[in-house]
Amino acid sequence: MTDAIDLELLQERTKGLFPELLGLRFRAATPERVEAELVVRENLCTVPGVMHGGAIMGLADTLGGFATSLNLPPGAGTTTIESKTNFLAAAPTHAKVIGVCTPLHRGRRTMVWQTHVSLEDGKLVAVVTQTQMVLEPRRG
Repeated sequence: MTDAIDLELLQERTKGLFPELLGLRFRAATPERVEAELVVRENLCTVPGVMHGGAIMGLADTLGGFATSLNLPPGAGTTTIESKTNFLAAAPTHAKVIGVCTPLHRGRRTMVWQTHVSLEDGKLVAVVTQTQMVLEPRRG
């Protein structure tokens, strides 16, 4: 198993960006698995008491992007080119949701990740599958 990534350094990379706005906190990170959590706040809801699907997708997209970045060669970047979400249950306000992102494919040009978003009790809220394109390092 690959050594764990320094979570403080990973968390620092979210400062001032969307993952920080979501309240995302990394729990574990290796090139094979990235895990984070957030608490559902009212301003992340679509109707009172129910987490917005976009917030769920934002959590998963963040994990897929960070997971890809942990597998890139020096100087390379990444961008999401496809994402599909199956919503399975509601995440209520004040609940903690946990996202666990694992690879389905880690290639030279694309990587495909699947993120399971669950409540603390293990109830599955959503499954997100996304494709990340590997961006070549800039030259010049």
